[in-house]
Amino acid sequence: MVSFGIEFVPNVPTKELIKYCKYAEQNAIDFLWITDHYNNRNVFAELALIAAETERIKLGPGITNAFTASPAVTASAICTIDEVSDGRATLGIGPGDLSTLPKIGIPMETPVARLTEAVSIISKLWAGEAVSTPDNKVFKFAGAQLAYKPKQKKIPIYIGAQGEKMLETAGAIGDGVLINASNPKDFQYAVPIVKKTAGDKKFDIAAYACFAIDKDSKKAKKAVLPVVAFIAAGSPVPVLQRHGLNLDAVNTIKAGLAKGDFKTAFGAVDDAMIEAFSIYGSPAELNEKIKNLVGMGVTQIVAGSPIGPDKNTSIRLVGKYVIE
Repeated sequence: MVSFGIEFVPNVPTKELIKYCKYAEQNAIDFLWITDHYNNRNVFAELALIAAETERIKLGPGITNAFTASPAVTASAICTIDEVSDGRATLGIGPGDLSTLPKIGIPMETPVARLTEAVSIISKLWAGEAVSTPDNKVFKFAGAQLAYKPKQKKIPIYIGAQGEKMLETAGAIGDGVLINASNPKDFQYAVPIVKKTAGDKKFDIAAYACFAIDKDSKKAKKAVLPVVAFIAAGSPVPVLQRHGLNLDAVNTIKAGLAKGDFKTAFGAVDDAMIEAFSIYGSPAELNEKIKNLVGMGVTQIVAGSPIGPDKNTSIRLVGKYVIE
């Protein structure tokens, strides 16, 4: 049975964000993923406050990274959230975000080694171990140890991944993977790679999708268009080619976004891009698209930005018509 998650960006006042999260819980959604970027409200502070105001839903950063904080700090933050939530914390962590880290002076060096070492250290700290890692490439710890343990015996770790190397890493070191994609073609490519390194262990494959639901399919389609523009602009050429997209149109989008000319950028988004990089539509249309993703091996659907033309309406529609 597929589970259902939802992504919220903490770019609204905290009280408003908490209302959305509580409404998601009331509508049978299983996971809350809160994005982590320096320019929005702090993800760990928000998660702790959300945890205190919810009762059932699992929650975590979607996703943090191993660049902006030490693994010890991340381990302690998630451990605290696990305590506040009475054992509902998850950790979403990935290699880092090229669109934001360079802006704050952080070079994205050795991302795979950094992530792999961080996940190993975090897991050991949660287990109560004193961690020494003199042979590590990045994080050289010398007896670091948490003074308390999480409520859960094992907090699930989800790895954000898209490219082949990171997908392999996710299967090897994670309990799940958050794949930033919406189309069956991407999962036809990704799922076998993940499964090969995950082996026989229980493993959650999440489609972290650009998502919009509304009773009016045209409104849902209009809602995803700006998000699709940014996804297309940031996608590597092999992904664009996998979907047979117009590279000249993508270059027009990139140029428009770089100049802040959103009219030109959004105007270059075509239907093929929308189909490649989002799932949108009425409840019936979305159920069919979700069925296709599940057929590719997806076990969790994450409703990512924009969620829909109106968040509350979209959450209600997901709870009433999409979640089984």
